[in-house]
Amino acid sequence: MNRRVRPAYQEDEFVSNIRVMIADDHRLFREGIRRICEIAGDFEVVGETGNGQDAVVMACQLKPDIVLMDINMPELDGLSATRLITQKAKSVKVIILSMNQEDHYVFESVKAGAKAYLSKDIGAKELIRKIRLIHQDETLNDPDMARKVVAEFGRLAQKVNKLEAEKLTPGEMDVLKLLAQGEDNKTIAKHLDLSEKTVANRLGDIYQKLRVNNRIQASLFALRRGWATLYKEK
Repeated sequence: MNRRVRPAYQEDEFVSNIRVMIADDHRLFREGIRRICEIAGDFEVVGETGNGQDAVVMACQLKPDIVLMDINMPELDGLSATRLITQKAKSVKVIILSMNQEDHYVFESVKAGAKAYLSKDIGAKELIRKIRLIHQDETLNDPDMARKVVAEFGRLAQKVNKLEAEKLTPGEMDVLKLLAQGEDNKTIAKHLDLSEKTVANRLGDIYQKLRVNNRIQASLFALRRGWATLYKEK
């Protein structure tokens, strides 16, 4: 007699079901996830939907433990839906399950409140394991996700740095660099062939644009962003 092989991720005994909701615009994919959850034993799929707007309404009504959320969906994208769900139904944990692996999407999912960002290429056993961990409020040890978030933070910081630098005119930047080196207005004026009044006016504009109050704050601002150094150019 042939014996049915039990999947490795199936629980022998379980105390309570993990209530799962699936939000994905591909019906076949939803059916596959539902089947995986049913086989696992300790999962109960309480709802399914194919668009983001319904996902928000359903999550707020059903209060599932876990929402498996796709990103690309009609009516409302998965990131926006995640943001609304985590705001309106704080007990619900959202896991993004997507083919999009760009750093930007991972970063935005974290900002939206998702507990994890998983690839749709993930195996059934690993998916179930990670859902269980998140349900137990454990943090996933995912170096790749951490790397993507850090990389996106770096890109955003560079973008902000560039935008802040673009607020200053070349003349104001020249004054700021000398200011960061500890020069007084008289020395700055002499070095740049300007009047002290012009230097004072430029400093006033610099303070306003950088939203700082004095020479020390302006100098630290420039040094921290790498616009200036403490060492004088030879």
